[in-house]
Amino acid sequence: MLSPPDTSKTMKLERYNSYIRRVNSTKLLNASSKLLFRATLLIALILVFLFTFNYPPLSSSENNGNHHLHTRTNFLSSAFGGGAAWEKQVRHSSTPRRPNGMSVLVTGAAGFVGSHCSLALKKRGDGVLGLDNFNSYYDPSLKRARQALLKQHQIFIVEGDLNDAPLLSKLFDVVPFTHILHLAAQAGVRYAMQNPQSYISSNIAGFVNLLEVAKTAKPQPAIVWASSSSVYGLNTENPFSELHRTDQPASLYAATKKAGEEIAHTYNHIYGLSLTGLRFFTVYGPWGRPDMAYFFFTKDILQGKNIDVYQTQEGKEVARDFTYIDDIVKGCIGALETAEKSTGSGGKKRGPAQLRIYNLGNTSPVGVGKLVGILEGLLSTKAKKHVIKMPSNGDVPYTHANVTLAFKDFGYKPTTDLASGLRKFVKWYVGYYGIQPTLKREHST
Repeated sequence: MLSPPDTSKTMKLERYNSYIRRVNSTKLLNASSKLLFRATLLIALILVFLFTFNYPPLSSSENNGNHHLHTRTNFLSSAFGGGAAWEKQVRHSSTPRRPNGMSVLVTGAAGFVGSHCSLALKKRGDGVLGLDNFNSYYDPSLKRARQALLKQHQIFIVEGDLNDAPLLSKLFDVVPFTHILHLAAQAGVRYAMQNPQSYISSNIAGFVNLLEVAKTAKPQPAIVWASSSSVYGLNTENPFSELHRTDQPASLYAATKKAGEEIAHTYNHIYGLSLTGLRFFTVYGPWGRPDMAYFFFTKDILQGKNIDVYQTQEGKEVARDFTYIDDIVKGCIGALETAEKSTGSGGKKRGPAQLRIYNLGNTSPVGVGKLVGILEGLLSTKAKKHVIKMPSNGDVPYTHANVTLAFKDFGYKPTTDLASGLRKFVKWYVGYYGIQPTLKREHST
């Protein structure tokens, strides 16, 4: 009779292999735990490092604060794609090329008014650095085209947002700006009904963020910024004067601009910032905004589409004080040239500072029907007009600027009538979009 096979050796071998596996698993678990602990510790150290650089101790001395700002700037430049090359571009663009020239930070530099003002300042020999977030409120490709135009004139635009405080601090650390021309804003009256938060973020929070950085800058810059004729809201006195009431805004956009004027007063009063607000009246011209009536009227007339022409609820014609871009640019530069220095230092007011508000308009309101008629003549195309009542979306029926104060203080005097300005716009429009209509030739007089 055969004896059963001896399995003791096999069982011992299996037990040994099982033991080895348990030992290896324990070692792997211990190693993983150590690795996880070290990784966690490293991340914690990095977070502490970042916090320390971005938020200095409140008890730091003035010299230590300056040293911290420089160190933080170098760190941020490297971390967010800046560095020596980026700083070189920033300094080169913002350095004046004429004696006693200004060094101006232009926010919204890729926008309509911002790009025109940037070019005008640069051509004078002033230093200009742009800031723009290139948002998609309207076609960003138009903003990129303006950016390319500015680049040809050695104007550098930093791509960033007003609410990015570290970026703004970095710019002021690299460049001792003498002036800020603050034109960045969420524009448009009707869009506020679709995206109200964008107006709060840009026109209020963004403005406050800029003022917060400016108040601690050394030196404090003088600030000229864009308010709007929309602040007159339901005012019925004409022409609109800076002395008229502005506490009845008809749109959220107007309310944010009015809030900006009150915020400017506060920062002037507490911190000694020199602030000048400019109430623009319906700006138009080459490189304009596609959301403006003259722009999309031109597009729709050329494409044979219907255009909505508004009347008031009483059946009266809607009219605007259309102001050509070149006249607005002259007003902006006049305001910059006459802006007095801020009086604060280190975030503290040292004396009374300049606080101003001005209308910048054309002083000649034109009905929307006449605007359409001029475009029809220039485009040699009949518009398909659809006359309707103005909806309750924040628009006002009539604007008319009194510019006596701006003329008195810095010689502001508009010189371009609507027909001449629209001719220049249409010439740019057909060239930019590659359209070949039969344009009406200007008659000699």
